[in-house]
Amino acid sequence: MADGISIPGVTDKYKTNDLVNSLMEVERKPLKREEAQLENYQKQQNAWRGINQKISTLRENAKTLYSFENPFNNKIAETSDEKAITVDAARDADFGSFKIDVIHTATTDRFLSGNIDKNLQVEAGRYIFGVGTKTVDFNWKGGKIADFVKALNKRGNNLIKVSLIGINANSKSLLIEGLETGTENKLVFKEKALDFAKQIDMVKDAESTVTKLSAAMDSLGVPMTNDANPQSNLPSLSKEGVSTDGSTITIPSRGGIEIPLPEGINKDGNQRLEFTFNATETEDITESFNNKLASPTLPTPGSVAFGGLTVTNEQSETTLALQQAAAADSAPLSPVSDDNYIAIKNRDGSETAVDLSAYMYTDENGVSKVSIPLDEFPDAVGLIVRNSNTGKELSISVPESYDASKNQGFAPKHAISTAANASIKYEGITLNRPSNDIDDVIPNVTLHLHDATDKTATITVNPDTENAKNALIAFVGTYNQVIAEMNILTMNKPEVITELDYLTADEQDAAQERLGIFQGDFSLTNGKTSLQRILSSNYNLTENSTITMLKQIGISTNASSGNVGYNAAQMRGYLEVDEKKLDEALENNLMDIRTLFGYDSDGDMIIDEGIAYRLDKQASSWTQAGGIISTKIASLDTQIKSSNTKISKLQSQLAAKESELKSKYATMEGTLNSLEKQSNTMTNFANSNNRNR
Repeated sequence: MADGISIPGVTDKYKTNDLVNSLMEVERKPLKREEAQLENYQKQQNAWRGINQKISTLRENAKTLYSFENPFNNKIAETSDEKAITVDAARDADFGSFKIDVIHTATTDRFLSGNIDKNLQVEAGRYIFGVGTKTVDFNWKGGKIADFVKALNKRGNNLIKVSLIGINANSKSLLIEGLETGTENKLVFKEKALDFAKQIDMVKDAESTVTKLSAAMDSLGVPMTNDANPQSNLPSLSKEGVSTDGSTITIPSRGGIEIPLPEGINKDGNQRLEFTFNATETEDITESFNNKLASPTLPTPGSVAFGGLTVTNEQSETTLALQQAAAADSAPLSPVSDDNYIAIKNRDGSETAVDLSAYMYTDENGVSKVSIPLDEFPDAVGLIVRNSNTGKELSISVPESYDASKNQGFAPKHAISTAANASIKYEGITLNRPSNDIDDVIPNVTLHLHDATDKTATITVNPDTENAKNALIAFVGTYNQVIAEMNILTMNKPEVITELDYLTADEQDAAQERLGIFQGDFSLTNGKTSLQRILSSNYNLTENSTITMLKQIGISTNASSGNVGYNAAQMRGYLEVDEKKLDEALENNLMDIRTLFGYDSDGDMIIDEGIAYRLDKQASSWTQAGGIISTKIASLDTQIKSSNTKISKLQSQLAAKESELKSKYATMEGTLNSLEKQSNTMTNFANSNNRNR
């Protein structure tokens, strides 16, 4: 039976099912029209959602071209010796180049034991291992060396690492290494850990010998007085006024001393100089000097008293008035503030500045101390303390020297490396840092040290033009996708699909279903015109701008062929990129290109002009809540709901109509069958009577 229509109790002898189906087909036409309309509404809604997604992507790409993180501010750092040093440059780093010598990298303590039995039993007890001031403290219940190593590594907390190294079939060697570099991060063994380290021949007892340098005034030399802050009438640096009580040396403003180092102090390479350091503010001496220069003071002329009569002498005549006038014509002294306090005097008489920030620490009592490893200054013969300031007083303890490897009461027997600061020479200045990642030497640049340099490495910081180029090409790609979708939706021309050779077969079929769905919709055609106007406009944003249009950097609708010939695809508004021209523009006019896409026209630190800024605003009017697309989708939602209501109503009406027709035709066919039976009965009766005659 057609369309599955079946009337209960009816044999369809009279084709009533076909008749009902034909009648229902006529009744279904309004329903089919409404279902087709609903499908069209849904296609339109999906199409608006699709164009919304593409415009949103274009908006995000546009925002990246003028936001704080725009690619035109990215920097790329390169080094001539990547094996020894690599560099990261932040966005605020200055362009330029500089010279770096890596004298040596920062290292950790790495101690190796003697040969030990592979089944060595480690005694129970409290084991304390540490690096610098941080410790790993745990109670060991006793057991095999392999289990002890696992337990220690589990508790290592990124401070220490322990390894068992196979020597032969029955012997091992234990390697313990600190995981933090720098002179102050030496391996520490306490409690049972120290006993264990001695047991396995890793360390030995060593008494630290501390030598106090001479603080006698007659032994303190005058420092080299290459004054970095010379001023006429300002006192020269001098050791006059420097005082010591045998334990503390006080150095007033414009004072300085040189403390000689004992001959051969660093022959074993482990010696350190250590002293407390404090700088306090005092009354600035330039104020009193300026007062003296402006108002010369003469002695009191005196007086004579006799018989109750006092005669006062007149002030002496002097030429100081001329000197006063001359002093008044000279510039007043300016206060001096200089944090370059410490230097090492070398054997050849030169000085090496000491960066206090790399060697100063605070002990457990809150006292500021300076600890200088002399292995970083192999030619040291003296310690220079210079106070160039005019308003500070320095106070240091008499320096002491000691063997750092013996300072903890033990010394390693098989040291693979010892904890030490990194040492570099930046533009001829020697600097030391506890880490191999140094970010406080060059502003917004981080140095990563890997090895000593064989020769001076050159570091260059340049704009990241490759990243900027990729961002621009990505922007062109998303813009073209928006234009392509607008063309598909507003044109009923198959060629707008076939000319998009990057589409897959499935994508072309899907595009074919959307073709011309919004033909005649002026919101899309006007939107496309607005986008094209933004990209083709002239943006002469600054007086010195050389790049004012997008086509000047190789991005236009005919970048590949110029003005020669006709190309239908180019006429549809797609952008092309001339990579050679774009590369040249990025190389020579990067900042102009940045301005072209985003510019602060009123000085309020907020971008308010440029291609990317305008595109963002235009796209926002389409994609934001309450914008053009959301309004379109909301309107279609209303129509879809109304259509669904109509369809439900029509389906109910059709069901009732179909039920009514089935009932009527069932009754009709039943009546016909009854009449047929009566007719057959009568015929059979007549035939029977005829045979009986």
